[in-house]
Amino acid sequence: NDDMWLNLFRGFQGIGGAAMMSLSLTIVTTAFPAKQRGMALGIWSSAVGLAVSTGPLIGGWLVDNLGWRSIFLVNIPVGLLAMLCGWWLIQDNERATEERLDFLGLISSAVLIFSTVFALMQKEQHPSYTWLNWRIVSLLGLAFLALICFIVIERRSKEPLVDLSVFKSPTFVGANIAAFTLGAGLYGGFTYLSVLLQNYMGYSAFETGLKLLVISIFTLILGPLTGFIASKIGNRWLITGALLIGASGVIDIYFRIQTPFKWLYLLPGFILLGISNALVNPPISTAAMNAVESRNVGMASGLLNVFRQVGISFGVVMLGISVTNGYNSSLNHALSRLTQVPTAIKLQLTTLLHHAGPFAGQQIFDSKQARMYQQLPLFQQLHQNVFNAFDHGMKNALVLIAVLLVIGAISAIVLIRDRHTD
Repeated sequence: NDDMWLNLFRGFQGIGGAAMMSLSLTIVTTAFPAKQRGMALGIWSSAVGLAVSTGPLIGGWLVDNLGWRSIFLVNIPVGLLAMLCGWWLIQDNERATEERLDFLGLISSAVLIFSTVFALMQKEQHPSYTWLNWRIVSLLGLAFLALICFIVIERRSKEPLVDLSVFKSPTFVGANIAAFTLGAGLYGGFTYLSVLLQNYMGYSAFETGLKLLVISIFTLILGPLTGFIASKIGNRWLITGALLIGASGVIDIYFRIQTPFKWLYLLPGFILLGISNALVNPPISTAAMNAVESRNVGMASGLLNVFRQVGISFGVVMLGISVTNGYNSSLNHALSRLTQVPTAIKLQLTTLLHHAGPFAGQQIFDSKQARMYQQLPLFQQLHQNVFNAFDHGMKNALVLIAVLLVIGAISAIVLIRDRHTD
């Protein structure tokens, strides 16, 4: 019942998840020669896509039928099965080395990431804070100091956590920028699409997972084909095209989203997002892995995963700020036009709905206490105002998602070079 313990153990769980993503990518990369790597990474991406496709469905069913705690318990048998498969089936390609862990580099990088994300979270949770608020400035200042320390430590260390020379490769830099913008835009946006489907369109957790399956299923279908496509047009053009397809899907949703929200209006955009997601991940991984020496493949895999995951954290927070700002602005405008309501009551309504925020504002009107007022014209008007406010905030977020994906596409076309042209 304590949020602190939930977050603490979720963080502990994340350590294992981050290690598995990075190591699995490294194993696939080192197990196949360059010519077969694109196809292998496509199949790897399909396996991830299968998990992403079925996860929300299974999770939704568990939440609806067994309660939210069950989504954590299900990881125990799955984790044990994965551990046994890994022990029996995976062979080490290299002997263990005597290199020591760069603790100073690890600590400084952790402080950098935590301070940056926590500063953004302060802005999201406290919309009244300006960017010059002392809490935000202090955290960003700490992040900048940690960045300087990290660079100095890595340059002087004999066994650095990150060999900074890998960033001399434009292709590696471009792949990581693309991974960051993909995480911030597309994957960060999934959070708010889920809110739209569940909180504002009234779908259950299972039904929401079923709707999002339209996006994730394409990874399973198209994943094995990405290697073949990349061999014909190159990773550079495939990444660029896939990100632009994603931006097109977001723009389509922007123009189709309206109240009352309807699922079929969103379907074409969801399909485009699914195609984009399916096509973009394997070539990003292939481009990044091909851009570094074989001895740095493990580190490069870890860095790529860090950029993607930090992008997701950045995206969730920044998109949340966009949604909240749009929601509050629209509500303020709508409530100011309620001439038949006394000023004191309007202030109370504004405070209540701002405090609830865009993610819980709708739930106020579905509560048992509110149902007795459902037939009142003012109640219906306020309810519609909340829907319109979320619509406004969601459109703000969609614009930001599209911009992020276009930035990723530009970085890919400018920086990434396929190996045969380097």
